[in-house]
Amino acid sequence: MGQLIIRMYGTNWCGDCMRAKRFFQEQKIPYKWIDIDHDKEAEKLVIQINRGNRSVPTIILPDGGILVEPSTAELKDRILN
Repeated sequence: MGQLIIRMYGTNWCGDCMRAKRFFQEQKIPYKWIDIDHDKEAEKLVIQINRGNRSVPTIILPDGGILVEPSTAELKDRILN
C-alpha cells in the first residue's frame, strides 16, 4: 500500500485553492493536487462529497477527514495539531 497523502481537489483559478497550496508548500506538507477542471472523475467526487456543489478546495486527509473551503486557521488547526 502506498504512502497516505493529503489529496486536494481544486481549480487553478480558485483563490482559496491557491492559498491552501501555499500553506502546504510553506509548511513543507506533501499533498497531491487534483485539478477538477481536467479530471472529470475527480469533479464527480467533489460534487458527491459536497451534496451537489462543486466546492473547492475539497481536501481529503489521510485519516479520511474532509475539509471544504477551509480557512488558513482551520488548516493549521487540523493539520499542524
